[in-house]
Amino acid sequence: MSQTHAQYLQEMGISQWELSHPERLAGYESKRTPLSSECKLLLVSPEKPQGDLAVMFERVLKSIKLDLPQALHIQPQHLTSIELDGVEWVWFAGCESAQELKAKTLQSPLLSDINGNNQHRRDLWQQICAYD
Repeated sequence: MSQTHAQYLQEMGISQWELSHPERLAGYESKRTPLSSECKLLLVSPEKPQGDLAVMFERVLKSIKLDLPQALHIQPQHLTSIELDGVEWVWFAGCESAQELKAKTLQSPLLSDINGNNQHRRDLWQQICAYD
């Protein structure tokens, strides 16, 4: 952790801990968090859809016959802690897929880069159509 981050945490009154024996955790795997059974699409992106991006995101969902309550967003670093059983689609926007998934997978730039860019929208649409 950088000195700047450590200083911010200290100013916020957040305690920091450092493992004295990290090797003791070798091989430890925490339990994965299950998603709601309603979730059919998981958006993995450093950017959460809000405002105009949420409107665009909802249009993409409708194109694959899903509604907003059937989608969830997570930050890329949290993907390994999520149980993906039952999820039909996993959309990586602005990050790479680091694992092989059973779900239909979409790969795109950030939503903010897709919004208003016809080529990026076409590329995304072609990926969606490839699953029909």
